[in-house]
Amino acid sequence: MTPIYILSNIAVLLFLSQITAFSSYSSDANSFYAGHAGFPVKFKNETSPYNVIGVFLLPGESITIEVLDRTPGTRFTISTSGGIAERIDNQRWNFTAENIPGLYPAIIYNLSRTDSVTLNVFVMVPRSEKKNGAINGYRIGQYPTIPLRGRKEYNPPRGFIEVTPENENTFISPHFQLKQFLCKQAGDYPKYVVLHERLLLKLQIILERVNAKGYYANTFHIMSGYRTPYYNRAIGNVQYSRHVYGDAADIYIDMRSPHGMMDDLNGDGKIDHRDAAILYDIIDELYPQSWYKPFLGGLGLYKERPGVRGPFVHVDARGNRARWGR
Repeated sequence: MTPIYILSNIAVLLFLSQITAFSSYSSDANSFYAGHAGFPVKFKNETSPYNVIGVFLLPGESITIEVLDRTPGTRFTISTSGGIAERIDNQRWNFTAENIPGLYPAIIYNLSRTDSVTLNVFVMVPRSEKKNGAINGYRIGQYPTIPLRGRKEYNPPRGFIEVTPENENTFISPHFQLKQFLCKQAGDYPKYVVLHERLLLKLQIILERVNAKGYYANTFHIMSGYRTPYYNRAIGNVQYSRHVYGDAADIYIDMRSPHGMMDDLNGDGKIDHRDAAILYDIIDELYPQSWYKPFLGGLGLYKERPGVRGPFVHVDARGNRARWGR
């Protein structure tokens, strides 16, 4: 079994100090706004330093939301658009999600300063609602009944986020929107997606490091985020791809014209795997650092296919180190 890493207080401090360092450097160099809040928030064994983050829950599910700020005299409150937040103390609430799937933002306010954090809470459609491989006519397909090597990160997802024209533009981190992770298969709304909060945090960390290295990007182009098992099989990908479990993304930097392909990062006048290798190496530099341990996962370099697609880098948050393509 792959261990699930829970950040200790020391690890949290290391993580937050490193992210703050990225932000201060890149903001000066490239006018990159990292989207940090004045206080971090912990939920579901995740710690977010950002002013907006997606949270994905089942109907009626309860979690603890905690503000990790021990500054004397600070007072916090929470405002919810759905669900129930029962105060435990000044910095913790027991939050119970709505029973009806949908988007229910919750905002935590620091009453001592003009500062807040938005939790974009999505109540998912439970997996049990999938009938004959589909939900509301949207084809999902079938997940493997036996997890790969018995590892629980390969269990079928607990639920699916319902995506509509009204909510697809929702920011689920400061630089990523829900629609960026949709499966590329054809189909009308509502569509359905599986996502893990840890992937969002990992992508934010990588984006901040990229900017700190001098490569300006206000987001990544996500060439492939979630894939339904149906679509994954149709394109001939492996059965246990992390994409079907919602914690993987194929990314590249696309800030220069012409768009739709990796930028010429090394400035040699060509767009090829050497540009993707720069992104790969920036990500790889994070892995030895102790504070990054919760974000271990796959890292792959994919070369260009002329006339088909450009180069890109695969990242995932599977929980153990995996490498290929470099």
